[in-house]
Formats: sequence, C-alpha cells, structure tokens
Amino acid sequence: MSLVHARPLQIGESEPRADAPAKAAGRERYAIDFYEEGMLWAGVKRADIPHAVFDGIDVEAALKVPGVVDILTAKDITGSNRQGVARRDQPVLVDDRIRHRGDGVGLVIAENREALRTAVQRITVKATPLPGVFDFETALREDAPRIHEDHPDGNILLKGHLETGDGTAAFKACAHVVEAIFELPYQEHAYLETEAGWAVTREDGTVEITASTQTPFRDRAEIAEALGIEEERIRVIAPFCGGAFGGKDGITVQSLLALAALKYPGRPVKMWWEREESFVASAKRHRARCHYRLGAGADGRFHALAAELFYDTGPYDHLGGAVMALGLEHTGGPYRIPNTCLKAWAIYTNNPVGGAFRAFGIAQATAAMEQMVDMLAEKAGYSPLEIRRINAVNQGDKTPLGVTLQTSTGIVQCLEILQEHRMWRDRAVWKNEAGPFKKRGVGLAAVMHGMGYGPVIPDVANARIELTHDGRFQVACGVVDMGQGNASTFLQIAGDILSQDRKHLTLVLPDTARTLPSGSASASRTTYTYGNALIKATFLLRERVLKRCADLMMVSDLGELALIPGAVCHVTTEREFALGEIARVMDGNERVAVAHFRAPQSCELPDIDPNLRLHGIPHVVFSYGAHLAGVEVDLLTGDIAVKQYLAVSDCGRILNPQLFEQQVQGGIAQGLGYALMEEIPVEKGEMKTLNFSTYLLPTALDIPDMTVITAGGHEATGPYGLKGVGEMPTSGPLPAVANAVADACGIRLRHFPMTPERVLAALKKERP
Repeated sequence: MSLVHARPLQIGESEPRADAPAKAAGRERYAIDFYEEGMLWAGVKRADIPHAVFDGIDVEAALKVPGVVDILTAKDITGSNRQGVARRDQPVLVDDRIRHRGDGVGLVIAENREALRTAVQRITVKATPLPGVFDFETALREDAPRIHEDHPDGNILLKGHLETGDGTAAFKACAHVVEAIFELPYQEHAYLETEAGWAVTREDGTVEITASTQTPFRDRAEIAEALGIEEERIRVIAPFCGGAFGGKDGITVQSLLALAALKYPGRPVKMWWEREESFVASAKRHRARCHYRLGAGADGRFHALAAELFYDTGPYDHLGGAVMALGLEHTGGPYRIPNTCLKAWAIYTNNPVGGAFRAFGIAQATAAMEQMVDMLAEKAGYSPLEIRRINAVNQGDKTPLGVTLQTSTGIVQCLEILQEHRMWRDRAVWKNEAGPFKKRGVGLAAVMHGMGYGPVIPDVANARIELTHDGRFQVACGVVDMGQGNASTFLQIAGDILSQDRKHLTLVLPDTARTLPSGSASASRTTYTYGNALIKATFLLRERVLKRCADLMMVSDLGELALIPGAVCHVTTEREFALGEIARVMDGNERVAVAHFRAPQSCELPDIDPNLRLHGIPHVVFSYGAHLAGVEVDLLTGDIAVKQYLAVSDCGRILNPQLFEQQVQGGIAQGLGYALMEEIPVEKGEMKTLNFSTYLLPTALDIPDMTVITAGGHEATGPYGLKGVGEMPTSGPLPAVANAVADACGIRLRHFPMTPERVLAALKKERP
C-alpha cells in the first residue's frame, strides 16, 4: 500500500518562498554575516575631491594607530588596476587621476573596526585640483576639461542617433504638436544590505571571495584582470543578496578584498561599507534630461517624435552606455510612430557614478514620453486612455525604432482590462470625494521593457540538477537571487516536472566552484533564461530516473511509472522505490543532468549603429503594463498622497502568482519614491545627503493599497510561457502620478521628484 505523500510543488500556484523561514527567523547568512577569530578588517580611504591629479597619500599618522596592519595603494597592484563591465575605466585604487569624490586612494587593513575608522581618517590625500565638469552643458563644450584624456569623443561616453520615416520633417503634417523638457533625478538603490563581503587566500593559493553581488562569474574575470592573477585561482561565492536593484551589477568590494587577502594569506579579511560610504561610492540611477517633441494627426494617431536624452554617467562607464542605449530604444514607448528622430548621449562628469538601476534607463524615457502622451491627448481632445489605445502596438507592428515586434505583445489587452476596472470607470465620482482644500486626479501610464542582453552579447544560462544519495534533487543555480525570489521559482519548476515537494528539493546558490555560468541577475532575464535551461535539464534527469527505476522493477513501459515526492511509484501495483535507492544504483554522471539555453536574438537588425547593438538594442521580447494612479493633492501644503494604484501587466504566464504580485508591488513602491521624494542634491560633485535622515524613502504610510492584475498571455519562447516582470513596473509610477497631478490641479511639473515645495511653487504660478 502506498504511503501518504506531501503535495508536490506546482507551476501556476502561489508557493511560499523557500528562503522565507530562514530569513524571517534571522538564520540566513548573507555576505555581511561573517565573523571569525583572527579576522582582519579592510576599508577604503576616499578621495573626497571631485577632479584632481593624484600625487599620493600620506599614511605616516595612520600607520601609528594601534591595530593597523597595513595600508595598500595602487603600487601594490600588479594587474591592470582597472575594472568595469563594458569598459575597464575605473581604478581599483587611484593611480593617476581622481575623477569623483568616491574614488578609493588607499586600502587600510586593521585588526579591528575601530582602528580601521581612525586610520582612514588620518590619511592625507595629496592632489593637484583640476577644473570639474558637473553639468551637461560644460561637459559637451569643445574646450571642456576631459574626464578621460584618451577617450576619442571627449566627455561623451556613447551617443546614439536613430531615425525612421521622414524624421523631423514629418512634424509639418501634424495637426497637434506638444513639446517639453523634463529633468529626472539621481536615485539611490537603498538596499538593506550595503556593499559587503569577505575573502581569504587558501593553502592551495585560491582566493575565495564571498560577496554581495549580482554577477559572480563576471566578477571573477574582472578581479583576475585588475589584480593580475589567474582566473582559475579565484572563487566567488554569492549567498542570498540583501537587495541590489542593479547596484551590485558590477564590482564593489570584490577586488579590494582579494587584494588584501592576497597580501595576508590564510587570514580572512572582511569589508563592510557603512551607509554613508555606500552613498558616496556606489552607483546611482542616472540623472537625466529629456527633451521631447510629439506630434499627431487630427485623428489622434501619432505621426512624429523627436527626442533628445542626456544621461549623466559620472566619471566611469559602469554600464552607462547600455543604460543610454536602452533608454533610446524605449524612447517612444509601446506605440506606433512612423516618423522618429531619436538621439541620446551618455556623458562623463565628475558627479557621482551613474550605473545600473531597476528599469535601466527606461524609467527616465518613460517618465517623459508618458507625460507627452497626456499633453497631446489634452491638446487633441482625446481621453488619456483613448489616445493610448489608438496608438498602442500589436504583434507585427513596428516600434519607433522601426523594428517589427515578433513576440507576444499585450499592451492593448492591458489597456482594455484597465478600461473596465472600477478605478477608471468610477474616476469622476472618486475625484469629487476630495476633502477641503484638496483635489483629486487620476493618471495613466503605458510601459514596456525589453528582456535580456540584446542582439549581440550571448544571453545564455547553464542549469545543473542532481539526484543525491539521500534522495533529493539538488538544483545548482549560477544566477543570483537578490531578493526577487527566483531561487524559489527554480525549485518550483523542478518540483513541478519531478512531482516533488520542497522537502525533496535543495538549492546550491551561485558559486563559481559549484555552479555553472548563467549570466547576471539583471535585465529581467533571470527566470526566463535559467528557467528555460533548468526545464531541459530536469526533463533529462527525470527520464534517466524513470529508466533506472524501470530496470529495478523490471518494467518495460515507462508510462507505468510516476514520480511522487521522495519516490517512484508503479501506478498499477503502487509498488515504490525511494529516490535514495534509485540514486545508489546510478553512476555519478547519470545522476547529474546539465542543459544550456541561449535566448533568441533579433533576426531583424535595422540600420542601427553596431556600437548601439553591442550595447543591447534592439530586443526581441518585451513585457508590457498599464498603470493607473489616483492621487490627492493638498492645496495648502503641496503634499501628494497616492490613494489608489492599479497595475495591469503582460508578463506571459505567471509561474507563482504570489511572487509576481510582490515583484509588481515592489517595483511600484520604488517608482513612487522616484516620483515623489527620492532626491540627491549634488553641488560640484558633492552629495548633500548621505543617509536616510535626509534621503527620504517611501514607507508603509506612503504606499497605497495596490491592485495587481495579469493580462494573461503566453510567450512562446519563455519557460511555461513566462516573460520577465522584475523591472517593468518601476517605470510606471512617476508618469502616472504626474499625469494624475495634472488631472487634479492643471499643473505639469518638469523637474522631479514632485516634492511639496515644487508642487506649491507650481500651484502659485498657476493661480491668477
């Protein structure tokens, strides 16, 4: 008689996250959670100068601090001393020129954290100041100071120019034209776990680095080149990440830790940036300026778009070129626009480093475009929803880049669902319920987001799954879970195919010694790419297990066997073999299945600069969404309260509804912070806010109840029909809220975030 078995994990069901109990109980160990007897501490002396010739550091006073072991400089580095994803232009430690205040000039190694802090403070930086570059206008002048003297395009890291149809000449045929310039702010990632990790050089010479990172395999290659050691000698381990949002898509502590560990083999070295240091040294969402001009015919159909986007990438690339390219690709949003002239620049300055951030350049472009759509709707006499429906793309249509959409395209369905929702139908009644000295408004935004690395860089994943001797299936995942829950989804995929419950599934987190390269946790690609690879590997192992069990049971028809939690069962006789028994008769290679997946790349490449294609455009697969925000504006204080929010998303089939909803809600919350309060004032390269006492983040009191709906759909290339959801929701809140404020009060802000001070100033200007 068969034993009673637990219910296996199933695709399409809301399964609790596998990591939730350990995290909630505080048992999960992050990269920051390492302490050991004899451990050394490492910390960085920052330049605190925006632009200067570096003449060295005076360490005499610092070396006298009790507990200080050593102070390393660029002279201790035998490799290139340069790191970076697309372009190796950022020094591990400065050796020639200081390019922003967060540059590291010395690495202090100490026995304890107190000695480390004191020593860092006592180091004197010797430098010859140079004129700084802090704004777009200065950076683009021919006589501007060069941030990188050897760069062929001056202070332009990357530029793009894409044109379709008649370009700007098409505006002559437009019945309605609107134009505006929008200024978008820096945004801090504000992850709970700041940059941290530890490293040790083992007896065999291997440098083992445990770090909070999104990219362990790429980190290994960068560290090897920068420090001048063999890649085979480096092992990078990436435990669960305490938040990243793109901010750990690139080297932070890794090379510095390796440098210290190599100098003192056998002794673990720990580094942990405090919040203030994280603000100073980490990458930000790019500050941007977006100049748009949009035209339509009398029938409301978009006819022409001209746009110029400027992204402040700071002193280093740090994926700034790719950020700009994706912004350029998404400049026109999910609409048919036959005539376009789209230009963008990623510009070097001496400001904070601009880098990867959830919605990767697209949030800035969407913030501008979706406000332009509302402005044109008002001028042409259409409702904001109607004009979006008239112009929204369908599969087979061309994007504003002139690329034909060949995969699932559900923006129309998203808008149709939104149209039938009570928040849209009953908006007039809801707006009339505002209290004294308050006005309410409802705003929309349509969003899209490309998935993956684009047409040139191979977007691949390699999955490994093993049946262990204790009768469990072990998924070895080489792509990081930075809090979005993809690791749980991978177990859910394996559990669904193998009919296993969570008890019989285990996970190996990314480790360059134990898992296979599967790319970065970025670009809304994680579950799409690794999930596809894992499905192939899991079906392969499933067949092997059933065949081996068939031999043990002397059964010729595999259809008579079924996997159940912990065992294989003969469906007629209910005879069972435990998975552990089956594993013991399989050899090592038979128990392990490996599969590779390469994401589809565009088969249609219009006349796009090869350098732009290299930086990630055009994409093949897009996710879509339609957002609605209901706001209440206090006319006396200028405060904006978001009272209701609706997000309808086309992300293909939803594998875990609970995780899907959490991802959308998290993206909206981050987008609301970008829209309403998150801002870093910068004066001559110096940030005027360095912690959460002055950098405001939305709390539970600022976030409304959010209604999250899926438009359904199925993406043929995705695992079970899935598309990525991680980034797309972040782009909607700023334009949706801005459009709602305009609906409520008739004001259109051009400088963001929409702080009470800016709202009040706009209200006063509007009043007679």
